Amino acid sequence: MIFLALNPLSLPVAITEMVILLSLIALAGYLIGRWITKGQMKRLNEVLATKESELRECQNQLKIPLPRNTLETSETRIVMDDLKIIEGISPTVEKLLNESNIYTYAQLASTSADSLAALLIQAGPRFQLHDPTSWPVQAALARDGNWEELESLQDKLIAGRGSH
Repeated sequence: MIFLALNPLSLPVAITEMVILLSLIALAGYLIGRWITKGQMKRLNEVLATKESELRECQNQLKIPLPRNTLETSETRIVMDDLKIIEGISPTVEKLLNESNIYTYAQLASTSADSLAALLIQAGPRFQLHDPTSWPVQAALARDGNWEELESLQDKLIAGRGSH
């Protein structure tokens, strides 16, 4: 009865009617969207569960490789150190050292600077510019965990060479 008494041509009544209608439409849109999204989420979760089980099956069938910094021989497993921490050792020099069975700070510390220089000379002209004189000392500091002392030494070095 109250709707019959309202004048639809009245501006406040027309605005109120539009707001009510838009609110009802928005609520209906929200509910329909929720219903559709809920169905899609259910399907996606089913697909995800299937793919996860397939992944587990594949992982069980394959032998997972060792992490990059681990070397396994028939006798032992060696955890490789990041030799690039040593001032003057680039990624290519680190690869060269690894090819010469130098993987750890301890191995590098026990290798003489002369042996390292000979290794660099044998590797070719692009490696001959490197000066390995300080590498065993730096490696010994890294091996022993003397990081502050290593950093202090490296502040005095330029590309592994003596101070300024």
